[in-house]
Amino acid sequence: MLAIDSSSMIAFLNGDSGPDVDKLDWALENSLAVLPPVVLCELLSDPDLNDDVREIFKSLPTLELQDGYWERTGDLRSRVLKKGKRARLADSLIAQSCIDYEIPIISRDLDFRHFASESTLELV
Repeated sequence: MLAIDSSSMIAFLNGDSGPDVDKLDWALENSLAVLPPVVLCELLSDPDLNDDVREIFKSLPTLELQDGYWERTGDLRSRVLKKGKRARLADSLIAQSCIDYEIPIISRDLDFRHFASESTLELV
């Protein structure tokens, strides 16, 4: 499985190119794409989202939160912030979902590298 971040999904939908879009396309074709819950929320928050695309997002597998998720996320975010690095709350939540399932994430958002340096998060 490969977790998909909204940054790469939006690039994919916009027809952008790049290694993340290629990997996302491959993951979708091979039924390996999963969405962290926060990513699903971010994607569905677009008021201009086409109903067909909305249903596709809803049909993708979503990671379930595990016991202790909120505490682990707070600890992770604290470690990143302590290093003086950027750690947006949504990114922290997404990163911890991936860490809990030991699933790499496909993302254009370079801030995920801060979580990878402080955890077992794998970037694709």
